[in-house]
Amino acid sequence: MLSFFAGLFIGLLFLLVARLRSGARRKALFERIRLQPEVQSFSYEAQIASAIANQSTMMGDLQTEIDEVDRVLRQAPLGYLKVDQENRLLWCNAKARQLLGIEQTDYASPRLLLALARSYELDHLIDQTRERQAECKSEWTLRSISPDPANVLEGPAYPLSGYGIPLSRGHVGVFLENRQEAVILAQQRDRWTSDVAHELKTPLTSIRLVGETLRNRIDPELVHWADRLLREVNRLSELVDDMLSLSHLEQRQQEKLEDADLVALLYQAWQSLEPQAKLQEKQFDYQGPDSAIASVNNGLVYRMLLNLLDNALKYSPPNQTIYVRLESFDKGGSLGVLLDVFDCGAGFLEKDLPYVFDRFYRSDISRTRSGDDEIAKGTGLGLSIVQKIVEFHQGTVQAKNHPDTGGAWLQVWLPQSPDTVDKKYSVSK
Repeated sequence: MLSFFAGLFIGLLFLLVARLRSGARRKALFERIRLQPEVQSFSYEAQIASAIANQSTMMGDLQTEIDEVDRVLRQAPLGYLKVDQENRLLWCNAKARQLLGIEQTDYASPRLLLALARSYELDHLIDQTRERQAECKSEWTLRSISPDPANVLEGPAYPLSGYGIPLSRGHVGVFLENRQEAVILAQQRDRWTSDVAHELKTPLTSIRLVGETLRNRIDPELVHWADRLLREVNRLSELVDDMLSLSHLEQRQQEKLEDADLVALLYQAWQSLEPQAKLQEKQFDYQGPDSAIASVNNGLVYRMLLNLLDNALKYSPPNQTIYVRLESFDKGGSLGVLLDVFDCGAGFLEKDLPYVFDRFYRSDISRTRSGDDEIAKGTGLGLSIVQKIVEFHQGTVQAKNHPDTGGAWLQVWLPQSPDTVDKKYSVSK
């Protein structure tokens, strides 16, 4: 009897422990499935049935959302493709197949994307997105070539924009956009701007000549009206010249570059503006090497430096200094020259910084002009020309406010070819 009761006690003890464990697991399960408050008073069987119904509803909703996203991606006007960690194509929509000339529609056995679409720029964008784990953007011209070596046919070339998005497990998604229409519209705009500027140049010259002739023949009390007319005509002439300069920069594809001393060009540009600076007692402060050799287009870089210094002069208060700093700089493994131009003016408004290089963009309150407003008026194209010249030299330009002076700070980086690096530097004292 003693053995019987001992066995019964041990059996009951095991049963109690098992029920406690089962209850704990059931409680944890109910916490995970988040039962509705009104169901919690039901029996366990009813609670489980309700949870199963809720989970089925949620799975149905999720599947509906997945189907909607899949339908949107399939019918989107943008191309979309997805690759795995080895850059094998997992899926792409019809637009991406059209843009890249991909014929594969079966993704059960993924193939290397580069074998399906010969675009090394796209492959580089995917690697860059995966490495940085951040959204990346790139623009390039796609020259479609058949991957079949027995039938090498080159298709039409058109510009593409790619937007890489990092996904889980090393996968990358890429949206592709055909920029052909935007490029055509930009070309039409530039052609129209150039034509209008050419048509305006001759009548403006005639108006200036008539105004100068009338100025010498009218009553002295009316001379100020003639002077105002000539100022406005000169301003329109400057606008036309800047529009033509932008048009010419857009059309420049390949031009001969030559070694030039950027420091010498900088001082030449300042000498052209020095009479204007002396009127308001503004000084020029340069720090950097005595010479900096780079392979550039002399005329374009001189115009860029002239625009940068002129912009600083216009917006800097009287009796202040224009600061220029020049140094060699390694940007992502590419050696170049870094040019900083900043003044002591009011600087840019934060809301204006993304747009200061846009054509004709001018903020009326962001910066305080100095001197006569009529003389200080600009065309709104100076910084746009600077940006085009920098892009022509495959450099970068950035606008911000200087932390010390509070004035506008324009920073230009121009690349240097390896054979010019050894031709500099003696640091100025």
